[in-house]
Amino acid sequence: MPRPRIAEMVERISTIAARHHVTIATFGHAGDGNLHPTCIVKSRDDTDGIARAERAFADIFAAAIDLGGTITGEHGVGAAKLPYLAAQLGAQQLGLLRRLKTAFDPAGILNPGKLGS
Repeated sequence: MPRPRIAEMVERISTIAARHHVTIATFGHAGDGNLHPTCIVKSRDDTDGIARAERAFADIFAAAIDLGGTITGEHGVGAAKLPYLAAQLGAQQLGLLRRLKTAFDPAGILNPGKLGS
């Protein structure tokens, strides 16, 4: 997140949490703009809470992009964020990443399933 927009993003996260009836704690690294919103659910069996959390994070990722940030920071894009990568990069850049992955890993054995391999 661009540092000047951190406060605005934290406010949006709070609004999103209320809209989806979830509890989200936000912490991170203000110096470099990395925020780590974390949703708290009752248990792994709380399927309704997990579904609400997933919908909230879809909105959080959209808000991050809208404010000029990214869906990820220093940790890279993991499996949970991969479906949202196209919204950040666009089809052309995502296609380039897939072609690069194929060029370096034609057999698709490195990190299988990522970026469409």
